[in-house]
Amino acid sequence: MADTTGNTSETGASPAQNSDSTPRKSSWKYIGPGIVVAATGVGAGDLVATLIAGSNFGYTLLWAAVIGCLVKISLAEAAGRWHLSTGRTLFDGWASLGRWTTYFFVVYVVIWGFVYGAAAMSSSALPLQALFPDVMDLKWWGIACGLVGLVFVWFNKYAVFEKVMTVLVGVMFVVTVYLAIRVTPNLGDAFAGLLPVLPDEKDSILNTLGLIGGVGGTITLAAYGYWVNAKGWTNTGWMKVMRLDNRVAYATTGVFVVAMLFVGAELLHAANIAIESGDKGLIQLGDILEDEYGTATAKFFLIGFFATSFTSLIGVWHGVSLMFADFVARYRRRDVAKGEEIASGERERSWPFRAYLLWLTFPPIVLLFQGQPFRLVIIYGVLGAAFLPFLAGTLIWLLNSDRTPREWRNGWLSNGMLVIAGLLFLVLCVKQIWDQPWSEFF
Repeated sequence: MADTTGNTSETGASPAQNSDSTPRKSSWKYIGPGIVVAATGVGAGDLVATLIAGSNFGYTLLWAAVIGCLVKISLAEAAGRWHLSTGRTLFDGWASLGRWTTYFFVVYVVIWGFVYGAAAMSSSALPLQALFPDVMDLKWWGIACGLVGLVFVWFNKYAVFEKVMTVLVGVMFVVTVYLAIRVTPNLGDAFAGLLPVLPDEKDSILNTLGLIGGVGGTITLAAYGYWVNAKGWTNTGWMKVMRLDNRVAYATTGVFVVAMLFVGAELLHAANIAIESGDKGLIQLGDILEDEYGTATAKFFLIGFFATSFTSLIGVWHGVSLMFADFVARYRRRDVAKGEEIASGERERSWPFRAYLLWLTFPPIVLLFQGQPFRLVIIYGVLGAAFLPFLAGTLIWLLNSDRTPREWRNGWLSNGMLVIAGLLFLVLCVKQIWDQPWSEFF
């Protein structure tokens, strides 16, 4: 993506940053946080949503999936640019906008983390139970996944975390590309799907917006800036590297999305097969693949399904815990929260980081046995829908104000993309709130 600040200068670091802000050459050898954010942002539910889009509309909405990746590039780039240009963390920026951001963040991470913890453990457990059906019940597989994620993140710093995520992304990449080739896509129809055409069906606009906004779009977009700092990138010298890294992130996401849409269009749409929404849809796809291509292909797919789910689990365990630790440090000290503190690894060893890790792991285990509480799930859905409009809106605010050095403020392209993202997510937020069964809530 182009330089979204509208500037070509790589100078202008603030005095608070490291003294060495000499521009680094944009090189593939530095890539890392982008792989992490791509792996964490694309969960099993996102792949199912893309599969269903392919099964319902064929290749018609391929263009929407591509635009979705471009929108996410702009959000993640803006978060990374804030961290590098100011030397401050994103929560520090939010705190400068008023107390309301703190209240929103606290309520969000407490409720969202509780419900998401159970969902992530269940999603990781499903492919393991399908691969080893006689070993354990689904609940115990889920608990095992949560505990493995807890232990892994607790005892390893970012460098090891990134390496493991890269390996798992490699597995995801090989599996999804293999499946896309295996179903023999019609490339002529696929290229035609790059033309922006809406399906001739009821609610086609909302379905299209949902596909654009749904893939790879979670709180992990905000966590990207924290992973950039954890990598050791703390000043404007890393700006070009961060932008390359970010493009790689969403190019990788694009490969996953396009591959699964191919599978949906060729395997499901052509045969008029419907699958469930949510993670169980991938188990159904595994059964369909076994009938069509044999047991080996089905098991290979389930391994990729596990890699997809488990990267989302450990990515959130690490990234959101890092954000929570930064929030606590900023709240307790009442002074500037710097990216250099993230880079030092200090946050990963802190008690708030580990306390939130425990919150993501142990309380949600109750939900695995009792089912998700209805009212809490509704609040979770509303908060989740509201987060991305909140992120887009606050980034526009921060990156057009004097909180950001002038040379790194938004240009017309970045402002345009962030406004589009904000409006898109606001529409989806309103739809999500409207669709909640409020009559049963009270």
